[in-house]
Amino acid sequence: MLNRAATAIEQLIDFSGRAVSWLTLLMVIITFSVVVLRYVFDIGWIALQESITYLHAMVFLIGAAYTMQHEAHVRVDIFYSRFSEQTRAWIDLCGALFLLLPFLFFLSWVSWQYVASSWDVMEGSREAGGLPGVYLLKSLILVMTALLTLQATFQIIRAIQTITGRP
Repeated sequence: MLNRAATAIEQLIDFSGRAVSWLTLLMVIITFSVVVLRYVFDIGWIALQESITYLHAMVFLIGAAYTMQHEAHVRVDIFYSRFSEQTRAWIDLCGALFLLLPFLFFLSWVSWQYVASSWDVMEGSREAGGLPGVYLLKSLILVMTALLTLQATFQIIRAIQTITGRP
C-alpha cells in the first residue's frame, strides 16, 4: 500500500511538472508578442505584460516539486555522491524530516494570512487594465508548499524503503 501511495504521489508531481513546463513556451510567445506590439505597432497592454509574470510564477512555484523529484535543484555535493546508497537514504530522510518539512509548514503558516487577505478583497492588479486575479497568483505559494510536501513524503517513503531493503 505504501508503494502505491508513493507511486501516486510521484505520478501527480510528474504530471504537474510536465504540464506547467508548457507555460514556458506560452511565456516566450507572449513576450515576443509584447515586444512586437510595443515596438512595431506602438501598442501596450498591461494585462499582457502581467500575464508573463503570472506564467513565470506558475512555472517556478508549481515546478519546484518536479525539479526536486528529478534532483535538478542546485546543491553543493562534496560528500553525498561518495556515500553508499543507504547513507544517502539516511541523509535524504533526515533532510526531509528535519529541514524540508518544517520549512514548508512554516512557509504555509506564514503565507496563510497573506493569501487569505488577498482572497478577502479579491485582490486585483494595481495597474489600470491589469489582470484581476492577484489572489490566485498568491495562492500558488500554498500550492507550492502542498506539492513540495507531497514530494518530501515521497522522498521519505523511498528513503525508508532503501534503508529497510524493500524495493
